Amino acid sequence: MLAVILVGFGSFKYGYSYRKKFAELKIGSAEEEAKRILHSATEQSEKEAENLKKERLIEAKEEIHKLRSELEKEIKDRRNEMQRQERRVQQKEDTIDKKAEALEKKEEQIQQKLAEAEEVQAEVDRVKKLQMAQLEKIAEFTAAQAKDYLLKQVEEDAAHDKALLIKSIEAQAKEEAEEKARHIITGAIQRCAADHVTETTVSVVQLPSDEMKGRIIGREGRNIRTLETMTGVDLIIDDTPEAVVLSGFDPVRREIARRSLEKLIVDGRIHPGRIEETVEKCTKDVENIIRQEGERAAFETHVHGLQPELIRLLGRLKYRTSYGQNVLQHSIEVAHLAGLMAAELGVDVNLAKRAGLLHDIGKAIDHEVEGSHVNIGGDVAKKYKESDKVVHAILAHHGDIEPKTIEACLVQAADGISAARPGARRENLESYIKRLEQLEGIANSFKGVERSFAVQAGREVRVIVKSDAVNDDETILMARDMAKQIEDSMEYPGQIKVNVIRELRAIEYAK
Repeated sequence: MLAVILVGFGSFKYGYSYRKKFAELKIGSAEEEAKRILHSATEQSEKEAENLKKERLIEAKEEIHKLRSELEKEIKDRRNEMQRQERRVQQKEDTIDKKAEALEKKEEQIQQKLAEAEEVQAEVDRVKKLQMAQLEKIAEFTAAQAKDYLLKQVEEDAAHDKALLIKSIEAQAKEEAEEKARHIITGAIQRCAADHVTETTVSVVQLPSDEMKGRIIGREGRNIRTLETMTGVDLIIDDTPEAVVLSGFDPVRREIARRSLEKLIVDGRIHPGRIEETVEKCTKDVENIIRQEGERAAFETHVHGLQPELIRLLGRLKYRTSYGQNVLQHSIEVAHLAGLMAAELGVDVNLAKRAGLLHDIGKAIDHEVEGSHVNIGGDVAKKYKESDKVVHAILAHHGDIEPKTIEACLVQAADGISAARPGARRENLESYIKRLEQLEGIANSFKGVERSFAVQAGREVRVIVKSDAVNDDETILMARDMAKQIEDSMEYPGQIKVNVIRELRAIEYAK
């Protein structure tokens, strides 16, 4: 058993030694093969790298050669282009030189011609002086005298032509303008339904008997003092039978006093307490009437959006008169006329009506505020936020400023039409005579006027001029200047005709 084990162990040991040697031999063989293969691969890689390096060098040399060829070609092309540019510049320089030479030659020619022209001019001046001297000798006139004579002749001819031209143009313009204006104005007047003659403020209260005067005065004058204090109006009780005169600048207060006195007379109870009660009641009644009249005026003229205070001021115009014409009725009429004419001309109808209705608004308070009713009206319109165009029309309706809008001109014209209608206004004798004298004075102030006459109630002035002092052309200019001076220095309704008459009478007697 042991022998078998020993034999087995020995066999195993021998086999193990054999396999180990065999393995070592095999490993050594493999290592040598590996070294051989590695050496062979290294040699091959070095060859391939060397070949690759040679290929890259060849490619780089070819690229360098290609770039050098392109660069040489580009340099060659640029050199050719530069040569062409140099040739072109040289040609231009040659052309410029030729032109400069030509200009120099022309300049020399021009200088030569200028010198020749100066010589010719000098010769002309010499001949002209010689001819002028001969002309002066022949005509027996110096140059200055001849010049003055010619200028005078030209001036006379120009004045004649000017007069004829002015006459022709004015005649044509007046014919066309008057025809159109007449059509518009007559149409507006025909369509306007305002009253022609309006009421005036009553300032006289009729009494049932003269005994009532004593009752109005009262014991020791207490009744009349109370009435005057409450109303701010003076009561004039004189020898006028059955009448009491009310005097005051405020038309509204005067109306309150009139109503109060009439009610007291009807009632018969006249004492301070009753007077105060009646005056207060009449004040409220008049304020209601003022408001209603203002609203009526605005409604009748279709003017909307007025401030309440403006409506109240409009109503106050019911008790205000101008030359006997009721101002509220006049304002309504002006609004209608301005609106109708604005419609005919195609301008702003609402603006024309609004400005026409408010144009005399300053008269409602002109007894309380200093200044003309025109300026007061403009300030009132500005205060109550009326437009600038309305304010301008108010300020321009009497010509205080130049009208700059068509609506302002229409309000001015409508105001003149309403004031100039027959029966619309009263005019006292003193102012009437003064206007006639002023007309004749303006006419007589012109040089060459022999006599002048204001006729047709001041609607026309006839001027007779001296025939030896004024010629036909000058009569035309005189009539125009005279009309302009009348417009600038006088105030009048409507228009005034200026008629300048020149005649030559030759009188002989047969014996």
